[in-house]
Amino acid sequence: MEYGDCKSSRTTGKRKSPEEDGILSFSMDDLNQDVLERLLSWLPTSTFFRLNSVCKRWKSVAASAGFKLACSHVPSRDPWFFMVNPHLNQSIIFDSADRSWKKLHHPPLLKKHSYQNSMPVATSGGLVCFRNVTGNFIICNLVTGSCRELPPLDPTRRNQTLHAIVMNTSSEYPSSYKLMLVSGELPKLSCIVYNSCVGCWEEEIALSRKVEDSLEFDSNDDNAVYFLNKAGNVVATNMQRSPSKQYSSVITNNDGEETVYFLSSSGKVVVCNLTQKRFFEYPGLLPVYSEYSIDMVECGGEMLVVLLSEFLESASLRVWRYDEEIRSWQQIAAMPPAMSHEWFGRKVDINCVGAGHRILICSNSGELFSYVLCDLVTNEWVELPKCCMNGEAVEFMSAFSFEPRIEASV
Repeated sequence: MEYGDCKSSRTTGKRKSPEEDGILSFSMDDLNQDVLERLLSWLPTSTFFRLNSVCKRWKSVAASAGFKLACSHVPSRDPWFFMVNPHLNQSIIFDSADRSWKKLHHPPLLKKHSYQNSMPVATSGGLVCFRNVTGNFIICNLVTGSCRELPPLDPTRRNQTLHAIVMNTSSEYPSSYKLMLVSGELPKLSCIVYNSCVGCWEEEIALSRKVEDSLEFDSNDDNAVYFLNKAGNVVATNMQRSPSKQYSSVITNNDGEETVYFLSSSGKVVVCNLTQKRFFEYPGLLPVYSEYSIDMVECGGEMLVVLLSEFLESASLRVWRYDEEIRSWQQIAAMPPAMSHEWFGRKVDINCVGAGHRILICSNSGELFSYVLCDLVTNEWVELPKCCMNGEAVEFMSAFSFEPRIEASV
């Protein structure tokens, strides 16, 4: 459908009959408002920005409540990847539908002094959560630019060590969401939840350790390697972490049980079952002294780990799933050696995000940067074109995925 067709239907000449054309023809103006809203709701979200310039009728559709309702009935949309650059001053996304880079208007609320240099920390549905330097949160719909500041946490909770930040939206109530924070000092963890339905933070939930399935948390591991990461924190093991991913965590909801996963300082996956109010630790993938960078993603409702390691004079990037039945890690995908080999010896930091059956991997080092999209169904690994501004390629530290939905409410 060409956007100019909206105006071309207003002609003064005699309209040909269906018999003369050989096909059934009609004017867009013949559609009633409800049908037009449903029809336009199936267009890619990127066309939302152009509806206002097509014609007056389409402009009225873009602003109508019926159009937003129609959009909410579209079951899924191709994800957008919100890219994080070192300066945090631009809203650049990669549109997976047409495989192109786009620059969005930075939400006005993020330009306030108190929220300048805010870091994206979590996404769910069509919403992105930002956190400022004082620890306050703001929820944004990057498509519409709407924002909402959440009530600040009390100082006691704000000063606790924060491990995970995740968001969750309900398919039953798409206009509602929860923001969940896991904090504390291992082995004592707790979770606090902001519920948009009631507009406040709920009571803190204490998480007990599931002893029978857990290993001891030893903060004095003699085999640990210490280094100063990009966030300026001293971390055990040589696991790297971009500042935008220092709270790297995902959430799954299987059989009604909400589970949050995050990486401990030793690079192991900590599993927090919020429904059972328990947590435990998965076994490590590699010895703590091995050279590697690690991240976790959510794909298709399950947690996966992406691991970059070096072995036998080459670099290897693999995707792993934990099998609960046999209590062991199983490899499900691997980057072609020809692609991963160039990372050997470059001390590459990988930061990853999942979207459906795809994983976007941002790789950075002092010598190179690239963005690779992996399709777990077809086992395709494709390097994305560089995003160029003012003739120069832009380097991104990491990315967050979200569905571009204009009806998502903050």
